Amino acid sequence: MLRRLLPRSLLLTSLWLCHAGPVLAGAEPMPLTPGVDLIGAPASLEADADDTLIDIARRFGLGYEEIVNANRGVDPWLPGAGTPVTLPTRRVLPRGKREGILINLPEHRLYYFPAVAAGGQPTVMSYPVSIGKMDWNTPLGVTRISAKIKDPTWTPPKSVRDEHALRGDILPEVVPAGPDNPLGLFAMRLAIPGGAYMLHGTNRPAGVGMQVTHGCMRLYPEDVEQLFGMVSVGTPVQIVNQPFKLGWDGDALWLEVHPPLQEDAGTAPDLTELMRLIVEETHTHALPIDWQAAQRAYEDASGIPVLITTK
Repeated sequence: MLRRLLPRSLLLTSLWLCHAGPVLAGAEPMPLTPGVDLIGAPASLEADADDTLIDIARRFGLGYEEIVNANRGVDPWLPGAGTPVTLPTRRVLPRGKREGILINLPEHRLYYFPAVAAGGQPTVMSYPVSIGKMDWNTPLGVTRISAKIKDPTWTPPKSVRDEHALRGDILPEVVPAGPDNPLGLFAMRLAIPGGAYMLHGTNRPAGVGMQVTHGCMRLYPEDVEQLFGMVSVGTPVQIVNQPFKLGWDGDALWLEVHPPLQEDAGTAPDLTELMRLIVEETHTHALPIDWQAAQRAYEDASGIPVLITTK
């Protein structure tokens, strides 16, 4: 089959229903409209016989968890020829300042808001990320990029070396720069006290979009290279935990729900809390709510935005 190499944004806009070859060009800027919290557009395709959901995810700038959550019941490793695959490429922006970098941990996604020239169009770029696993949580809060490092070396702490040793994987005290380095070829250090937290690349891109790291956030190699070239030292970084995202598009309210983080299992916000947030959000909007749609979105936790207002 002919492998077509087109920009990712064109693939999504045209909603291809055929197989596309690797698209490794990083994200495309999406325009921001005042008063609109919804970005992107829905898309889908049919899997080829040799596709995995992981292959498809990388071609379209998606991570593992988000494509799996959007396609429950589809085998991630062998979806099968002709299987419809939903691409979760429309999303509600998380709540936070629309400047610098904003990372929402439950959706395993980073948003970058480039500086806007006078009279220019505000835009956002978005990338999937891996985040810290249970007992190695990625910390929440506001920080900044404190250093940029090309071709980083990795000095795993003793706790990480001990963890690997239990699996029979003996790590050196220093891993040299190069294609086998777990930090990839680009890293950006965060000014978070008490730990060497970074945004960085990876030598195992299949794991991007999972909760598997020791606190750092991994990006696809092509994404971290693009982001590295755009941000500067001092760029603000916000890290939030928002499994429920509510956003407006005119008079339409959209709800996007993601599964909670591993460490929040059993204590995550429940349906009652979601209902409270919806009531609070519509306090100044006299619009009827489709509560059944909101409950289905909560139960599905698919990461797909759902319209929950009615006319």
